[in-house]
Amino acid sequence: MCWFLVMMKISVLSLFPEAFTGFLNTSMVARALQKGALDVKLDDIRTYSRDKHHQTDDYPYGGFAGMVATPQPLWDAIKANLKEGPAPVIYFTPQGRRLSQKILLDYATEAHVILICGHYKEIDQRIRRLAVSDEISLGDFVLSGGELAAQVFIDGVARLQTGVLSDITSAHSDSFYHGMLGFPCYTRPEVFMGQTVPEVLRGGNHGKIEEWANAQAKLLTKTRRPDLL
Repeated sequence: MCWFLVMMKISVLSLFPEAFTGFLNTSMVARALQKGALDVKLDDIRTYSRDKHHQTDDYPYGGFAGMVATPQPLWDAIKANLKEGPAPVIYFTPQGRRLSQKILLDYATEAHVILICGHYKEIDQRIRRLAVSDEISLGDFVLSGGELAAQVFIDGVARLQTGVLSDITSAHSDSFYHGMLGFPCYTRPEVFMGQTVPEVLRGGNHGKIEEWANAQAKLLTKTRRPDLL
Protein backbone atom coordinates (compact mmCIF):
# COMPACT_ATOMS: atom_id res chain seq x y z
CA MET A 1 0.00 0.00 0.00
CA CYS A 2 1.32 3.44 -0.89
CA TRP A 3 1.96 5.76 2.03
CA PHE A 4 -0.20 8.56 0.67
CA LEU A 5 -3.32 6.36 0.67
CA VAL A 6 -3.52 6.41 4.49
CA MET A 7 -5.09 9.83 4.84
CA MET A 8 -6.31 9.84 8.42
CA LYS A 9 -5.96 7.85 11.64
CA ILE A 10 -8.68 7.96 14.28
CA SER A 11 -8.09 6.60 17.79
CA VAL A 12 -11.33 5.91 19.65
CA LEU A 13 -11.19 5.73 23.45
CA SER A 14 -14.27 3.90 24.70
CA LEU A 15 -15.54 1.66 27.48
CA PHE A 16 -17.58 -0.19 24.86
CA PRO A 17 -15.40 -0.68 21.75
CA GLU A 18 -17.67 -3.54 20.68
CA ALA A 19 -20.29 -0.90 19.85
CA PHE A 20 -18.25 -0.10 16.71
CA THR A 21 -18.04 -3.65 15.29
CA GLY A 22 -20.96 -3.46 12.88
CA PHE A 23 -20.48 0.21 12.17
CA LEU A 24 -16.91 -0.22 10.89
CA ASN A 25 -18.01 -2.98 8.54
CA THR A 26 -20.73 -1.12 6.67
CA SER A 27 -21.16 1.53 3.98
CA MET A 28 -18.64 4.32 3.35
CA VAL A 29 -16.67 3.74 6.56
CA ALA A 30 -15.92 0.15 5.55
CA ARG A 31 -14.95 1.39 2.10
CA ALA A 32 -12.62 4.01 3.56
CA LEU A 33 -10.94 1.35 5.70
CA GLN A 34 -10.61 -1.08 2.79
CA LYS A 35 -9.06 1.57 0.55
CA GLY A 36 -6.58 2.62 3.25
CA ALA A 37 -7.98 6.15 3.35
CA LEU A 38 -8.90 5.72 7.01
CA ASP A 39 -7.37 3.84 9.94
CA VAL A 40 -9.56 3.43 13.03
CA LYS A 41 -8.05 2.12 16.27
CA LEU A 42 -10.42 1.08 19.07
CA ASP A 43 -8.89 1.43 22.52
CA ASP A 44 -10.68 0.09 25.61
CA ILE A 45 -10.35 2.65 28.41
CA ARG A 46 -10.88 -0.05 31.02
CA THR A 47 -7.58 -1.75 30.15
CA TYR A 48 -5.74 1.34 31.41
CA SER A 49 -7.30 1.25 34.88
CA ARG A 50 -4.83 0.59 37.69
CA ASP A 51 -7.66 -0.48 39.99
CA LYS A 52 -7.56 -4.22 40.72
CA HIS A 53 -11.16 -4.51 39.54
CA HIS A 54 -10.50 -2.28 36.50
CA GLN A 55 -12.96 0.25 37.83
CA THR A 56 -13.33 3.40 35.73
CA ASP A 57 -15.99 5.33 37.66
CA ASP A 58 -16.57 6.72 41.15
CA TYR A 59 -19.03 8.84 43.12
CA PRO A 60 -18.85 12.58 42.43
CA TYR A 61 -17.58 15.05 44.99
CA GLY A 62 -20.42 17.22 46.33
CA GLY A 63 -22.92 14.42 46.78
CA PHE A 64 -24.50 14.76 43.34
CA ALA A 65 -26.40 11.90 41.73
CA GLY A 66 -24.75 9.69 39.14
CA MET A 67 -21.20 8.49 38.62
CA VAL A 68 -18.13 10.18 37.15
CA ALA A 69 -15.41 8.65 34.94
CA THR A 70 -12.18 8.62 36.91
CA PRO A 71 -9.25 10.57 35.45
CA GLN A 72 -6.40 8.04 35.66
CA PRO A 73 -7.56 5.52 32.99
CA LEU A 74 -8.47 8.29 30.56
CA TRP A 75 -5.21 10.14 31.17
CA ASP A 76 -3.13 7.04 30.52
CA ALA A 77 -5.19 6.12 27.43
CA ILE A 78 -4.71 9.58 25.96
CA LYS A 79 -0.97 9.56 26.66
CA ALA A 80 -0.60 6.13 25.06
CA ASN A 81 -2.30 7.35 21.89
CA LEU A 82 -0.19 10.50 21.74
CA LYS A 83 3.11 8.62 21.72
CA GLU A 84 3.41 8.80 17.94
CA GLY A 85 2.96 12.58 17.94
CA PRO A 86 0.58 15.46 18.71
CA ALA A 87 -3.09 15.07 17.75
CA PRO A 88 -6.35 16.88 18.52
CA VAL A 89 -8.26 15.27 21.39
CA ILE A 90 -12.03 15.56 20.96
CA TYR A 91 -14.53 14.91 23.74
CA PHE A 92 -18.19 14.43 22.84
CA THR A 93 -20.45 16.25 25.30
CA PRO A 94 -23.76 18.18 25.20
CA GLN A 95 -21.74 21.13 26.50
CA GLY A 96 -19.60 21.27 23.35
CA ARG A 97 -20.00 23.25 20.14
CA ARG A 98 -22.54 21.75 17.77
CA LEU A 99 -21.12 19.49 15.07
CA SER A 100 -21.28 21.00 11.59
CA GLN A 101 -20.08 20.21 8.09
CA LYS A 102 -17.39 22.88 8.48
CA ILE A 103 -16.02 21.10 11.55
CA LEU A 104 -15.95 17.80 9.66
CA LEU A 105 -14.16 19.45 6.73
CA ASP A 106 -11.57 20.94 9.08
CA TYR A 107 -10.86 17.64 10.84
CA ALA A 108 -10.92 15.58 7.64
CA THR A 109 -7.46 16.94 6.78
CA GLU A 110 -5.87 15.92 10.11
CA ALA A 111 -3.38 13.06 10.08
CA HIS A 112 -4.50 11.77 13.50
CA VAL A 113 -7.47 12.53 15.74
CA ILE A 114 -8.27 11.08 19.18
CA LEU A 115 -11.93 10.71 20.15
CA ILE A 116 -13.08 10.34 23.77
CA CYS A 117 -16.39 8.54 24.21
CA GLY A 118 -17.59 9.63 27.62
CA HIS A 119 -19.90 7.60 29.80
CA TYR A 120 -21.62 7.88 33.16
CA LYS A 121 -22.77 11.39 34.13
CA GLU A 122 -19.49 13.01 33.06
CA ILE A 123 -15.74 12.57 32.86
CA ASP A 124 -13.58 14.19 35.51
CA GLN A 125 -13.26 17.90 34.72
CA ARG A 126 -9.48 17.79 35.11
CA ILE A 127 -9.17 15.60 32.01
CA ARG A 128 -11.10 18.22 30.07
CA ARG A 129 -8.73 20.92 31.29
CA LEU A 130 -5.50 18.96 30.85
CA ALA A 131 -5.99 16.97 27.67
CA VAL A 132 -9.09 17.88 25.65
CA SER A 133 -8.56 20.30 22.75
CA ASP A 134 -12.12 20.39 21.44
CA GLU A 135 -15.59 19.52 22.76
CA ILE A 136 -18.33 18.63 20.29
CA SER A 137 -22.08 18.06 20.67
CA LEU A 138 -24.56 16.44 18.27
CA GLY A 139 -27.34 18.70 19.50
CA ASP A 140 -29.47 19.76 22.45
CA PHE A 141 -30.05 16.29 23.89
CA VAL A 142 -28.25 13.73 26.04
CA LEU A 143 -27.12 10.22 25.07
CA SER A 144 -25.94 7.41 27.35
CA GLY A 145 -22.43 7.62 25.96
CA GLY A 146 -20.22 9.14 23.29
CA GLU A 147 -20.05 6.08 21.03
CA LEU A 148 -22.89 7.17 18.74
CA ALA A 149 -21.47 10.69 18.50
CA ALA A 150 -18.05 9.26 17.61
CA GLN A 151 -19.62 7.13 14.89
CA VAL A 152 -21.35 10.17 13.42
CA PHE A 153 -18.02 12.02 13.39
CA ILE A 154 -16.15 9.10 11.81
CA ASP A 155 -18.77 8.65 9.10
CA GLY A 156 -18.70 12.38 8.35
CA VAL A 157 -14.92 12.56 7.87
CA ALA A 158 -14.62 9.15 6.17
CA ARG A 159 -16.67 10.16 3.12
CA LEU A 160 -14.44 13.23 2.66
CA GLN A 161 -11.26 11.19 2.30
CA THR A 162 -9.70 10.81 -1.14
CA GLY A 163 -11.04 7.86 -3.10
CA VAL A 164 -13.90 6.96 -0.75
CA LEU A 165 -16.76 8.44 -2.75
CA SER A 166 -16.80 7.29 -6.37
CA ASP A 167 -17.18 10.97 -7.34
CA ILE A 168 -15.96 13.50 -4.75
CA THR A 169 -17.92 16.27 -6.49
CA SER A 170 -21.02 14.60 -5.04
CA ALA A 171 -19.90 15.82 -1.61
CA HIS A 172 -19.45 19.33 -3.01
CA SER A 173 -23.20 19.61 -3.55
CA ASP A 174 -24.19 18.17 -0.16
CA SER A 175 -26.15 20.21 2.33
CA PHE A 176 -23.97 22.68 4.28
CA TYR A 177 -20.91 22.24 2.03
CA HIS A 178 -21.42 25.75 0.63
CA GLY A 179 -23.39 27.04 3.57
CA MET A 180 -26.82 26.09 2.22
CA LEU A 181 -29.10 23.06 2.13
CA GLY A 182 -28.91 20.69 -0.81
CA PHE A 183 -31.25 20.68 -3.80
CA PRO A 184 -33.98 18.08 -4.61
CA CYS A 185 -32.78 14.98 -6.49
CA TYR A 186 -34.56 12.67 -8.96
CA THR A 187 -33.81 9.38 -10.69
CA ARG A 188 -35.63 6.92 -12.98
CA PRO A 189 -38.47 6.37 -13.71
CA GLU A 190 -39.39 9.70 -15.29
CA VAL A 191 -42.93 9.45 -13.91
CA PHE A 192 -43.79 7.88 -10.57
CA MET A 193 -47.23 7.94 -8.90
CA GLY A 194 -48.19 10.80 -11.18
CA GLN A 195 -45.16 12.85 -10.20
CA THR A 196 -42.85 13.90 -13.06
CA VAL A 197 -39.15 14.77 -13.04
CA PRO A 198 -38.74 18.54 -13.69
CA GLU A 199 -38.30 19.23 -17.40
CA VAL A 200 -35.08 21.23 -16.90
CA LEU A 201 -33.34 18.11 -15.53
CA ARG A 202 -34.30 16.17 -18.65
CA GLY A 203 -33.23 18.84 -21.13
CA GLY A 204 -29.47 18.31 -20.99
CA ASN A 205 -28.61 22.03 -20.68
CA HIS A 206 -26.00 21.95 -17.92
CA GLY A 207 -26.06 25.72 -17.43
CA LYS A 208 -29.80 25.76 -16.83
CA ILE A 209 -29.56 22.64 -14.64
CA GLU A 210 -26.96 24.35 -12.44
CA GLU A 211 -29.12 27.47 -12.19
CA TRP A 212 -32.12 25.32 -11.23
CA ALA A 213 -30.11 23.47 -8.55
CA ASN A 214 -28.79 26.72 -7.05
CA ALA A 215 -32.26 28.29 -7.05
CA GLN A 216 -33.80 25.21 -5.41
CA ALA A 217 -31.06 25.10 -2.77
CA LYS A 218 -31.57 28.78 -1.93
CA LEU A 219 -35.36 28.34 -1.75
CA LEU A 220 -35.08 25.31 0.50
CA THR A 221 -32.57 27.08 2.75
CA LYS A 222 -34.74 30.21 2.94
CA THR A 223 -37.85 28.26 3.95
CA ARG A 224 -36.27 25.69 6.29
CA ARG A 225 -33.00 27.16 7.57
CA PRO A 226 -33.06 30.96 7.04
CA ASP A 227 -30.38 31.25 9.73
CA LEU A 228 -27.87 29.84 7.22
CA LEU A 229 -28.47 32.82 4.93
